[in-house]
Amino acid sequence: MRHFSAALALLLLTGVAHATDRITAIDADAFRADLEARKGRVLLVNFWATWCRPCLEEIPALMALEEELGPHGFELVAVSLDSAEDLDTLVAPFMEKWFPEFETFISLERDMDSIVSVVDPYWDEVLPTSYVLARDGSTAKRIQGGSTAEEFAAAITPLLD
Repeated sequence: MRHFSAALALLLLTGVAHATDRITAIDADAFRADLEARKGRVLLVNFWATWCRPCLEEIPALMALEEELGPHGFELVAVSLDSAEDLDTLVAPFMEKWFPEFETFISLERDMDSIVSVVDPYWDEVLPTSYVLARDGSTAKRIQGGSTAEEFAAAITPLLD
């Protein structure tokens, strides 16, 4: 029984450690630099949170789009607006359960506006909010509320040509 408990604990710890490997804590300045470094690719910057049901419903569609359109110059850049203090206790276990292949940043900023304003200084605090950025880094489209893969693809595809 002791071996089983130790093995279970190791399995659980390995799962959480694996999830945290796919979550990068970032502040607004580092996020700005990251987006600058990605110029030349079409980006969809998606702001989400574990407590936002429409966010969670669109994540699988975003992941599928990245897989499909990635070879054509598209990247998904996800940013969790959950508190970074909840990374180990909430966000990592949540991702391990629901989105084991999903990669995301988590904001170190105390105020959600601070990191979102890197992309949109006039953000109205609606989640989910996504921004399609053209290859030059300019915002081509803002998409708010839960959206479909078709709506995202319609905004992304013309920029890939």
